[in-house]
Amino acid sequence: MSVEVSDVNVTQWRDRKRHLWLMGLIAPTALFVMLPLIWALNQAGWHAAAQVPLWIGPGLLYVLLPILDLKFGPDGENPPDEMMEQLANDKYYRYCTYVYIPFQYASVILGAYLFTAKDLSWLGFEGGLAWWAKLGVALSVGVLGGVGINTAHEMGHKKENLERWLAKITLAQTFYGHFYIEHNRGHHVRVATPEDPASARFGETFWEFLPRTVWGALKSSVELEAQRIRRLGRSPWDPRTYLKNDVLNAWLMSLVFFGILIAVFGPALIPFVLIQGIYGFSLLESVNYLEHYGLLRQKTESGRYERCAPVHSWNSDHIVTNLFLYHLQRHSDHHANPTRRYQTLRSIDGAPNLPSGYATLIGLTYIPPLWRRMMDHRVIEHYDGDITKVNVHPRVRDKVVAKYGAGVAA
Repeated sequence: MSVEVSDVNVTQWRDRKRHLWLMGLIAPTALFVMLPLIWALNQAGWHAAAQVPLWIGPGLLYVLLPILDLKFGPDGENPPDEMMEQLANDKYYRYCTYVYIPFQYASVILGAYLFTAKDLSWLGFEGGLAWWAKLGVALSVGVLGGVGINTAHEMGHKKENLERWLAKITLAQTFYGHFYIEHNRGHHVRVATPEDPASARFGETFWEFLPRTVWGALKSSVELEAQRIRRLGRSPWDPRTYLKNDVLNAWLMSLVFFGILIAVFGPALIPFVLIQGIYGFSLLESVNYLEHYGLLRQKTESGRYERCAPVHSWNSDHIVTNLFLYHLQRHSDHHANPTRRYQTLRSIDGAPNLPSGYATLIGLTYIPPLWRRMMDHRVIEHYDGDITKVNVHPRVRDKVVAKYGAGVAA
């Protein structure tokens, strides 16, 4: 719920979260922070326990952040209108996202080393890591890759060429460089419609959604970029256009980076590359799944979809995960104002709200019965029981008609 700020003395207003935005650096530094603890546990003779901190990424995502969201709850504060321009122009906030990148790549390299090293005596291990510890390393690196996609999302929406290139560099870790194209020119156009591969349908499980959105985003990005190149009077199949193709040059960054890492650390690194990449982009897609679940833009008399509004995105104002994800959970305002910088995004009255923060809900998306028990009634209530206004999955259409009435929206 947003807070009225008309009576706030603007000259005295300060962003109380200003320095807390540095929490975004927790994910890309977590492995480094764990090293002293791992060494200490080994020195104490607890060698099995010393490998547990290598699971810091999943532990942070599925345990610590949900606990903190529960403890600290919603934010409840919006910046005053009079401060929006000043806040948007304050470069400190964009530097908070820029600095993510060097820590991100340093952690990927550290993870690659830990995954393949045969002698970790300096950490107190005899030889290399056990297989389950290596899995923890790969998943922890995958978490920072997933958060990195969100960091790239923030930069990729901006007009500055530097930020757009930084977005592609950040996406290279998860082989998801095409997200830069599909999200901006595809998802934001088709959001909350059956045509959008990144908008989950009512009754669609995450496991049905995942292959649909991964393939749909890939196909859409290639088509969108080919259309752009054709508008420039060139053929997308002309080799001279390849480096100017934003999908291909983004994928090339991934191939070059991981090609170098595999050359340095050997073929034993290949499972690490695959695990962290797949897990990283699956985290993005679990967030996509919950952001628009069941929501549908209605068609106007002209047959076109209505303009995207705050009611077409699920919102959450839980402060801890918002700090961790640069206000991504204020998603309704983001879709209404896509170029607005994260520090100025607002919690909007009237937007549908999730019961908790994204970190709490990501794990629930994996369990369809729990997810539907929590969310289906919220979708129906959002539309005052009118199922014709819901984006329903074709597989469950007959059941939904039987339960809620005829006339389900296509």
